[in-house]
Amino acid sequence: MPVYRIRGVDVDFPFDAYDCQITYMDRVLQSLQQGNNALLESPTGTGKTLCLLCSTLAWRRTFGEFLRGGGGGGGGGSQPSGSQQSGASATPLSPYPVIIYASRTHSQLRQVIKELKATNYRPKMAVLGSREQMCIHEEVSKLRGKAQNNGCQFLCKKRRCRHNNIVTEYMRSNNELGNEPFDIEDLVNIGRTKGPCPYYISRELSKSVDILFAPYNYLIDPGNRRSLAGIPWDNAVLIFDEAHNLESICADAASFDLLPTSLTSCIAEAQECIQLCSFKRSIENSADKQFDPENYAILKALLMALEKKISELVIESKELGYTKPGIYIYEFLSELNITSETSKKLIETIDSASLLLEEGNSGETKAGAKAKSTVSRLETIRDMLDIIFRGGGQGHAKYYRFHVNESRQTSGDSLQVFGKASRTLSWWCFNPGLAMEEFLKLGVRSIILTSGTLSPLESLAMELNLEFPVRLENPHVISPDQIWVGVVPVGPSGHPLNSSYRTRETEKYKQELGTVIVNFARIVPDGLLVFFPSYSMMDKCIDYWKNRNHEHSVDENTIWQRMCKYKQPVIEPRQSSNFPNAIEDYAAKLRDSSTSGAIFFAVCRGKVSEGLDFADRAGRAVIVTGMPFSTPTDPKVRLKREYLDKRDYLDKMATPSNKNSKVLTGEEWYVQQAARAVNQAVGRVIRHRHDYGAIIYCDERFVWSNYQSQMSYWLKPYIKCYSKYGEIVQTLTRFFRDKVSLDPLEPKEMDCNDSIAPLGEKCLPQEILSDSPAASVNEHRVTTATTRRNNYMNFAQITPANRATLSMKHGCTSTSQPMSSRGQLSQDSQVVDLTDHATTHGHLKEHTLKSLRLKKAKIADNVSSVLSRNVESRDLPGYQGEQSTPLSRRSTIEQACEKNEAIQEGPGGHVSITGPAFLKLAREKLSTAEYGEFVEFMKALKLKNMHIKDSLEAIAKLFSSPGRLTLLEGFRVFVSKNQLPLYEQLVRRYSVANT
Repeated sequence: MPVYRIRGVDVDFPFDAYDCQITYMDRVLQSLQQGNNALLESPTGTGKTLCLLCSTLAWRRTFGEFLRGGGGGGGGGSQPSGSQQSGASATPLSPYPVIIYASRTHSQLRQVIKELKATNYRPKMAVLGSREQMCIHEEVSKLRGKAQNNGCQFLCKKRRCRHNNIVTEYMRSNNELGNEPFDIEDLVNIGRTKGPCPYYISRELSKSVDILFAPYNYLIDPGNRRSLAGIPWDNAVLIFDEAHNLESICADAASFDLLPTSLTSCIAEAQECIQLCSFKRSIENSADKQFDPENYAILKALLMALEKKISELVIESKELGYTKPGIYIYEFLSELNITSETSKKLIETIDSASLLLEEGNSGETKAGAKAKSTVSRLETIRDMLDIIFRGGGQGHAKYYRFHVNESRQTSGDSLQVFGKASRTLSWWCFNPGLAMEEFLKLGVRSIILTSGTLSPLESLAMELNLEFPVRLENPHVISPDQIWVGVVPVGPSGHPLNSSYRTRETEKYKQELGTVIVNFARIVPDGLLVFFPSYSMMDKCIDYWKNRNHEHSVDENTIWQRMCKYKQPVIEPRQSSNFPNAIEDYAAKLRDSSTSGAIFFAVCRGKVSEGLDFADRAGRAVIVTGMPFSTPTDPKVRLKREYLDKRDYLDKMATPSNKNSKVLTGEEWYVQQAARAVNQAVGRVIRHRHDYGAIIYCDERFVWSNYQSQMSYWLKPYIKCYSKYGEIVQTLTRFFRDKVSLDPLEPKEMDCNDSIAPLGEKCLPQEILSDSPAASVNEHRVTTATTRRNNYMNFAQITPANRATLSMKHGCTSTSQPMSSRGQLSQDSQVVDLTDHATTHGHLKEHTLKSLRLKKAKIADNVSSVLSRNVESRDLPGYQGEQSTPLSRRSTIEQACEKNEAIQEGPGGHVSITGPAFLKLAREKLSTAEYGEFVEFMKALKLKNMHIKDSLEAIAKLFSSPGRLTLLEGFRVFVSKNQLPLYEQLVRRYSVANT
């Protein structure tokens, strides 16, 4: 595997790194070395996860070798709540940093661990999960949520869980666990075959690790964070992957909504506790305070008083509800004698109630039978009190709003009288930075936020209220001819496409949008994704299309029937339980050869837009029908905007002289939220280096500069606004015609994988739902790994495949020599040094990227250290200077060309030119720089350093001008038999273009 020396750190990377991957790892290392926070955006398909793992683990290893056996990076600590492991011994604190890698879901963490297995790094690791994921107890595993937690803790406290009881002994005799990468499923398998509890194994391992994988809630939720007793937070690095929704997750975690049904259930549970206590006392004659019915009678009375007080608030406007500043919550609760002091007693009572209800539910008492259906609802009151009285103070209340909203009950609210007005008490946090502030108080070394769609970075930084000195918006690894991005402001009849509330309900708009989608369904091959701003908008349009046609159409079929003529439709369901079936349906329709593919109608912020990869045939184009703005009259949205505007006003009043002071306004936040949802949706296509597709914005507002400024950085160079609909159809048709004609591969038979395992462990086509974006970036290199390893040993001057120009022009060496052992570099290994000549002011020089047609990475101005100061240089023998080609390399390529001396008649009667004659002609027809490019492409073709299709196309383009058609025809002599059909297509394409 190649080893790259970046900022003085040897990074072992499993593939030959792209320039944007080198830049990404450089920014990660800058953040870690300087102890700064970082915002890093890199498009999906650029190997972001792999870069993140390799660079952080390489940095960690600079402090010392990875932990082994029972040595602890986290140190000793108390058992998690409910565990009774008396034999676990504390381990001494390690001076080494701990990396905590968090992602949103267990399925995403599964993919990250899969990437770790592909590297040479073998850190001591652990992965945290919920009891729902890990519990193997016969009864407790059937429970869910708080009921499951309470049941587990109850059995552990009584030492009646055989799986928990043997964890200490198992850990003592298997201290090598965690030395090799493992997943939650691996832990569960250990538990099922050998007996120990997977949940508590993971907790024990977390005290002694180099890297810990965990879902977001283990870091953001204060209670979960406190349970990680062994983590040295002041020596920890936090990585939030897929962080595009982090701000909303943080805000939601610090907020609550007390629904009327929940409050009614809590009152019923308090009554159940009173009955359980009375029953226990009657049969056991116990004086235990835990079974004192008076405590639960007081709890019930308080809850009933709270319900009554909420109902008595005067709401003058049902639309606006009842709103007060956040501090009002303390005045409101103090009238019920609920204060910071009394809340502690209430929380103790609720904890006892939860255990009592679970004990009753376990069947120990007959009276416990009723507790099964209502167990743990009281936990909502506990969580509410934790949020309100966090830290024992009231300082955080200024970031909140107190709100009571009134609504009519529906038939689904079985605990209320149908038709009766009910009220929801909310306390909403409008400062997501509160969660981040907790990490600052803990003294963490660095916080790294990364995703494929973080843009706009500035607004995200302001929302989280953190300094992010290190920032990066990376380009994609694809070339410009692999993507088509266009704004469609008008339809075929010239009517504007605008999905704003003023026009989206009109028949004219629905007709025009439907006709546009019909046309694109005809042009786009295979899979087409169509995203609407909302479910409501999607339902209304589809209903209209099923019953109507365009007023100017001569076709008798409805718009919907015309769509189905080209592609079979699938509609994203509102219910999560139906989503796996929709995905399977889409996969089946893509395989159906009777039509030209399938069309998936979905919603921005829905499951299709957030969680899945639609690589290759599964997503050749994505259509965005409008900006998914939140409902402006929604109380939470309205109050958030008011909060931000007020904060902006107060900030300007406080520092009127500081004109550079920037605070996010309500309108900016409103637009930014919609833009980020769009960016997330369009990221479903272009999932790897060799993918291609189109992104189509069907709304005239995307022409506006303030909308385009919110788009992902990597997309901006490709965006083109079309004024004429005919031009759109023409260019899009040409794009797909060219790409399909150059793709000689037949559609592969689709295999199954676990891409949407959390949605139901369904088996899905691999081609449709790619589960490893990072691996897919470099997938074409895997099959020739052995060949390239030999190439690197035989050609010392040949550098990593997609860094040919960068490395050779600036004196890099490389190696694919294997590691001497897992986690340790061989002493004889060479290292790819990225030279100081390769960069200028923090940017890779543009000329070094020409062969890949990559644009320079956009790096924030406040990044103080540049690549040129942090990458060591090493000269090669025969290096002739930045603008020249080494003589030894030139002769190697030319000698390879000169071996093809035979004159032969090619397909179609074309006469081939001999190797030496062709080279002489090439020198005459090409400029010095172009001839140098040709030599580079020939080298890539010979050594298979670039994808063969890319190499041939680049060479054909070089020879495509009218005066060079002889070169285009004559180059056939250097093309192998297998690739000759592909090259013939290129010859015909460029020959026609010049006639």
